[in-house]
Amino acid sequence: MNQRLNASQTSPELFRKMVELSLQVKKAELDPKLLYLVDIRASQVNGCGFCLDMHVKQAKLAGEGELRLHHVAAWRESQLFDARERAALAWTEVVSTLPPQGVPDADYEAARAQFSEKELVDLTFAVMAINAWNRLNVAFRTLPGSADKAYGLDKVQFA
Repeated sequence: MNQRLNASQTSPELFRKMVELSLQVKKAELDPKLLYLVDIRASQVNGCGFCLDMHVKQAKLAGEGELRLHHVAAWRESQLFDARERAALAWTEVVSTLPPQGVPDADYEAARAQFSEKELVDLTFAVMAINAWNRLNVAFRTLPGSADKAYGLDKVQFA
């Protein structure tokens, strides 16, 4: 696979705005490890190898356990995630895929049972941001690992 375009070089101003959005999302009052799970799950759903690779490495650097990282794809069957994480992963999936009739009330109510109004809005912005990144990187076939050095991810070691 060859990368089609480099979005940061081709449209640096818009790329910087996306980075700003992502940095603002990271300032939300949500656990950074939860946000990594959201980034990983959305990237799996959207088939974005670049983002999946990046966020798994970031999560590992933040102290996330390797088994939990492996279980994100099967979080419904896994006992490794608490109720809040499960609600965030479900919300990530439904907002990423947007069913034809919109987000079902049951999904909204399940998320609201775990998150305050502000937290749920912030979580939704996090899902929106990673979906935008996924679309950009899938469209232009950004190569997984190609930005590791720039983001300090080249030091991540997996057993």
